[in-house]
Amino acid sequence: MPHTNGNKPTPSFWRRRLIEPIGRQLTQGVSPQRIALTLAAGSAAALFPILGTTTLLCLILAAALKLNQPIVQGINVLCNFIWLPVMLGSIRLGEMITGARRSRPDLTAMSAMLRRHPGEFLHSFGATMAHAVFGWAAAAPIWVAAVYFLTLPALRAATRRNAAA
Repeated sequence: MPHTNGNKPTPSFWRRRLIEPIGRQLTQGVSPQRIALTLAAGSAAALFPILGTTTLLCLILAAALKLNQPIVQGINVLCNFIWLPVMLGSIRLGEMITGARRSRPDLTAMSAMLRRHPGEFLHSFGATMAHAVFGWAAAAPIWVAAVYFLTLPALRAATRRNAAA
C-alpha cells in the first residue's frame, strides 16, 4: 500500500470513496435506513443503460429524494465497473419482455456512431436502447429492494459500533 508520509498508509480507493463518507454520515445522525436508500436508489440510477446519462440522473434523483449527493455520485463512479454487463443484461431482459428478436449489439460501433452521428445512432440502435430501458425498468425495483435490505443490517451494526465508541 502506498504511503503519503512515513507513518500513515494511504486509504484504499474503496475506503476513501465509499466507507469513509458513509461512516461520516452515520456519525452525523443520518439513519441507516436513509443511507441504505441512498446506496440502493443511487446504484439503480447509476446502472441506467443509456451511456452518458447516469451522472445527471443520479444528480436529479439525489435532489428529488434529498439523498446525500456525494455518496450517490460516489456510487455512480463505483458502478462504472459493472455498468457494461448490466447494460447488456438490460438489453436481453428488455428483448424478452417485448418479445423482440435477440440483437447482437456492437458496442464499439454504437459508441463511435453516437459520438459522430447521434441521429443515425437513434435510427440504427433506438430499438436496442428502448429494450435496455425496458429491461432496466423491470429490474430496478428488485435491485433497489435487494441492495436496501442487504446493506441495512451492516449499516445498523456500524451505527451501533459508532454509538458504543
